[in-house]
Amino acid sequence: MARHSALFKQSQVIILPRMRYALALLLALVPATAGAQPPVWVPGMPWAPTAPYITVGQDEPGYRNWYVAAPWHASAIRTFNDYLVTYGVAGVVPTWQLLRTASDWQVCGAQPFEVPPAENWPNLVQTLRYIRERVIPVIGPVEPVSVYRNEMLNRCAKGAQESAHRYMQAVDMVPLNPITRDAMMARLCAVHAQTGTAYGVGLGFYVGLRFHVDSRKFRTWGVNDEGSVACARSNEIAHAVDAAASPQQPPSPPAQSPQPH
Repeated sequence: MARHSALFKQSQVIILPRMRYALALLLALVPATAGAQPPVWVPGMPWAPTAPYITVGQDEPGYRNWYVAAPWHASAIRTFNDYLVTYGVAGVVPTWQLLRTASDWQVCGAQPFEVPPAENWPNLVQTLRYIRERVIPVIGPVEPVSVYRNEMLNRCAKGAQESAHRYMQAVDMVPLNPITRDAMMARLCAVHAQTGTAYGVGLGFYVGLRFHVDSRKFRTWGVNDEGSVACARSNEIAHAVDAAASPQQPPSPPAQSPQPH
């Protein structure tokens, strides 16, 4: 594999010729701000999985503009890509997509792309291994839509204070091959219940086709379209693991009169 072949690798989206006109109409109706409630996709509809999450400026032409906007971007990205090569996770997804910040970058007045601090790079390795070895084999290629968020952007985007995105442990992504939300959840939940503990990864689901993998710990969240826990088996396993790791609580003492604080 060429050392830098992933830098500008074009992601592939399958669109049937007869759907192109309908796709153009759909994209014309997509709001300018990413994160809008995506429609429920069913077979026969135009397939544009990134449309609800990626705005102009955070797409590939936007990346190229950002790339040339500052002289130091090229060397920083090359160093980051070399790190991925060294640890065997280059090319899992195009490197430039791993530099996407938050979907709310415009609202927050932030940059659409950012090279994270080098001390955070090791946190991404296990996440990418899981994506390559467990996610892609069951749903096909994926495209990251949000990876690293610096502290200020994370706060503006209403991320959790200790969000895994702050430390580059997490990747939010969408599938590039046509698949329903139910089928995507079923496949990812099944493989997570079987292999997630060994990798120590979390799996979560948002609205539409956007889902999250991180290397923080084995855990799961998100609900299916019926409002039930998406990954019920993983949820059971995670609670059992947490319970086993927690120290035994001593028996409660007899009730006493309230003491002054």
